[in-house]
Amino acid sequence: MKKILKIVCIVFVLAACSKDDDLRPVDETINKSENQKATGSSSNDLLSDHTFKSLVIELVYVEGLKPSQSSIDNFVSFLNARTFKPNGIIVETRAIASTGKASYTNQDIMAIEDANRTKYNTTNQIAVWALFIDGASANTTNSGTVLGTAYRNTSFVIFEETIQDLSNSAFEPSRSVLETTVITHEFGHLLGLTNLGSNMVENHEDPEHAKHCNVESCLMYWAAESGSGLSNLMGSSTAPQLDAKCIADLQANGGK
Repeated sequence: MKKILKIVCIVFVLAACSKDDDLRPVDETINKSENQKATGSSSNDLLSDHTFKSLVIELVYVEGLKPSQSSIDNFVSFLNARTFKPNGIIVETRAIASTGKASYTNQDIMAIEDANRTKYNTTNQIAVWALFIDGASANTTNSGTVLGTAYRNTSFVIFEETIQDLSNSAFEPSRSVLETTVITHEFGHLLGLTNLGSNMVENHEDPEHAKHCNVESCLMYWAAESGSGLSNLMGSSTAPQLDAKCIADLQANGGK
């Protein structure tokens, strides 16, 4: 039986699916700075159709670590339920080679994105980078294992190898459920939750766990990815959902 560790997530704050695509050269004239802002700062752009009518997810994974199709489908369903994108949501998937590192700092993750990202905002389409990586987070400690990090306004990383190590055994949660939980939790931070760009209609930020909801059953509760949270996912066929307070925040910021 694999050891169940305490799991945490980190929000790193800075000042319809498609087949796998070949790596394309990045147009150096693109204004990349619009996709390199603080986590949560593009929450309204992601939620509403005021500026961006469609959303493209550039889902890039280290070879052999592609998330399950059910997790990708669940992710798209989550986006459709909470965002206004009348021209659609597209997921483009692509594999990249491993760097061979055993662990990654936030700076390492940003360097991988900068070297491999091809999708940036255009006039009416907002782009998100989602990286599924091998190795562990350098922020993992004996008291907490990091499964995901939202680190820019349109960027997040999932430590997929770690997720696979903690799922799909007789005493662990379903991989799809754990993947879906971590993916949607991290994207919730990009949407400004909790108190991270989407203002709170009612105060519900956990005073002991900043930028997380204080409602225990909510997707954005800090323990959704803790040791006790893993236990709560045992036997479950679905990931936790956003509670009414988080949904109210998103609706007040232009979302559904």
